Amino acid sequence: MQNKNDLFGQAPIGNLLLKQALPAAVGILVLSIYGIVDTIFVGRYVGALGIATITVVLPISFLISSIGMSIGVGGASIISRSFGDGNNEKAYNTFGNQIGMTLTLALLFVGIGYVFAEDILKLFGGKGDVLQPAKDYFTIILIGIPFMAWAMMGNNVIRAEGYPRVAMYTLIVPAVFNIILDPIFIIWFDMGLKGAAWATTISYMASAIYSLWFFIIGKSSMKMRVEWFKPNLKISTEIASLGAVTLARQGTVSLLAIVLNNELFKYGGEQGLSTYGVINRVMMFAIFPVLGITQGFVPIAGYNHGAKLRNRVQESIKLAIKSSTLVALLIFILILTFAGAIVSVFTEDQNLINVSVPAMRKSFLATPLLAFSLIGSAYFQAIGKAKPALLLALSKQGIFLIPLVMIMPALFGLEGIWYAFPLADTGAAIISYYFLRKETKTL
Repeated sequence: MQNKNDLFGQAPIGNLLLKQALPAAVGILVLSIYGIVDTIFVGRYVGALGIATITVVLPISFLISSIGMSIGVGGASIISRSFGDGNNEKAYNTFGNQIGMTLTLALLFVGIGYVFAEDILKLFGGKGDVLQPAKDYFTIILIGIPFMAWAMMGNNVIRAEGYPRVAMYTLIVPAVFNIILDPIFIIWFDMGLKGAAWATTISYMASAIYSLWFFIIGKSSMKMRVEWFKPNLKISTEIASLGAVTLARQGTVSLLAIVLNNELFKYGGEQGLSTYGVINRVMMFAIFPVLGITQGFVPIAGYNHGAKLRNRVQESIKLAIKSSTLVALLIFILILTFAGAIVSVFTEDQNLINVSVPAMRKSFLATPLLAFSLIGSAYFQAIGKAKPALLLALSKQGIFLIPLVMIMPALFGLEGIWYAFPLADTGAAIISYYFLRKETKTL
């Protein structure tokens, strides 16, 4: 186990980043494809109202499940640095505390979701004809949220242990299950949106079972031993402080969804929600290589920081930013060139296509700048500096996008919402560049 982690401090950075980033990117790609396929089935067999429903529910379910992701990211940072300085006991105790925190908090928030379902959906823009189908969809999705939270927590720990391919499979498993189950439940069983919700819920369960298998009988050193489950206030606090970056980011995304969905409904009605539903799915899919490089970069930077190998940390930052920027530029060109064909995959509604194509092109204008904001936040999280990591994680949505979405529609109507995205990306990139340059002196 330790020899495998030692590769983070010995192997060439380029090879390491490729080996870590490629499985992460593939996992995110497959997960994004599932999201696209899910939206295609809903859009074509339920209609534009179905896409609007998913647009309302998705940020709520992600907010609850991000508890597991935040605990996973926070704990993985500790685990990587602990392996780097040879403190295996702390790594194992961290994992035990992660399990208890994930399951307790996920179940608590699922209970809150059931009790206040209608109020929460209205807050997130579930109004008019969207409310009832959103409620039907949401109450089923909630069943799978604890399983998704566990899988997201486990995914980050598995990557920190040095098993990027296994981490990739934890993302591929639910995607494959969902792609198979969508036509069965939506078309053959004629269950509509409820069928899509059950397909997603069962997929979350499959991912949780797979990651649990790896920890119990797989190659993981994080075995389910009683001594590692003892609560440790110091470790739990460190997990929470670092994980708060991810949770705050997703919380801000959810706050953005509240503002954005209500503004979309105000200026564009159900069609406005449907338009953003298509754009959002494409965003999740399009940036998968950049997210993969970011996730692959984190354990490399964390281990080498823990091992006090500063030159390797700096090299990993430079390479991650250069490769991410190149990939993001290619994505930008493809989106602008093939926007019409991409939107047509989701819907046959010509009105929705006519509105979505120019909206998508405007929303993606600053895509080449994504690398700075993503790598910047990931770097500070990897080395255990929660405050700058939090600031950079919140800069796009919290500092720029939410205010812009509130201001620009009043001036430019629906068009103002689409232009808010590239403006926010630009602002976040500038802030991240400043902090990275100040901290590392490498850019």
